[in-house]
Amino acid sequence: MAAGKLMHAVQYGSYGGGPAGLKHVEVLIPSPKADEVLLKVEAVSINPIDWKLQKGMFRPLLPWKFPFVPFEAATDVAGEVVAVGSGVKNFKAGDKVVSILNPMSGGGLAEFCVAKGSLTVPKPPELSPVEAAGMPSGTLTAHVALTRSGVKLDGSGPQKNVLVTAASGGVGHYAVQLAKLGYAHVTATCGARNLELVKSLGADEVLDYKMPDGAALRSPSGRKYDAVIHCTTGIPWSTFEPNLSENGKVIDLTPGVSTMMIFALKKLTCSKKRIVPLLHSPKGETLEYLVKLVKDGKLKTVIDSTYPLSKAEDAWAKSIDGHATGKIIVEP
Repeated sequence: MAAGKLMHAVQYGSYGGGPAGLKHVEVLIPSPKADEVLLKVEAVSINPIDWKLQKGMFRPLLPWKFPFVPFEAATDVAGEVVAVGSGVKNFKAGDKVVSILNPMSGGGLAEFCVAKGSLTVPKPPELSPVEAAGMPSGTLTAHVALTRSGVKLDGSGPQKNVLVTAASGGVGHYAVQLAKLGYAHVTATCGARNLELVKSLGADEVLDYKMPDGAALRSPSGRKYDAVIHCTTGIPWSTFEPNLSENGKVIDLTPGVSTMMIFALKKLTCSKKRIVPLLHSPKGETLEYLVKLVKDGKLKTVIDSTYPLSKAEDAWAKSIDGHATGKIIVEP
């Protein structure tokens, strides 16, 4: 059993500092609790929430103590089971899995980590560790956003008109694909260099967000959106509202103060057009469903870049830059 020995990990000891604030350390390999599994990490994705936590966006709540081994609010890890807690019956040493780590304990940027058995699912051999690590939080977020917006992913019900902003990003590229599985008509925004990629993912209309129609979110076919999966920031409600259908919803994946205020106001005034902050907890059964979609070739992960654990700072900087196409992966 690996627990009790030392491992290489990356952590930070205070707020701020960006990539330079990350430190490479040797720490004890954690021991799994009764409901946990110990994983040898094969790949982990870097997500914007990682460096936002370091920046202090959620202080003083998170991180709740230093030094801290970075995590994503739903950390995406692929690896091999090394040991299982006494209460875990569905996994054994040697199993290849995909998992989401406990946000309070963190630990994704390391050679080993512990994960809840209930948030760990088998990794099919058809998926590489890099592909698998890229998908959990992105697919789960896109799935929840679409289902809460009223899109039925089995294709039942009337066709919806869906807009996905930042459609080439870590969540957006999954949202486009899942919306198409639900037979929605999809309009998407992205940068000019990714127009063809987003079209290849199934989007019916793709707008360059820097061009006038893209900045205004206007559908080239004149459609009004029943749902907007809003994967970026900086777009005011006044831009969304004229583009929404009578009962259109904007699902805001990164809600700020203005979103919360507009949400409350629209609720008070019983407005049919609404902006809704997305808050959710991951579920293992949903992750298993999404992994199967990837296995069956119905959903794919776009990988922007991969880095060794020794270059975790470069992956961190790439995420902070904000122009990644798909997922950023670190391989211990």
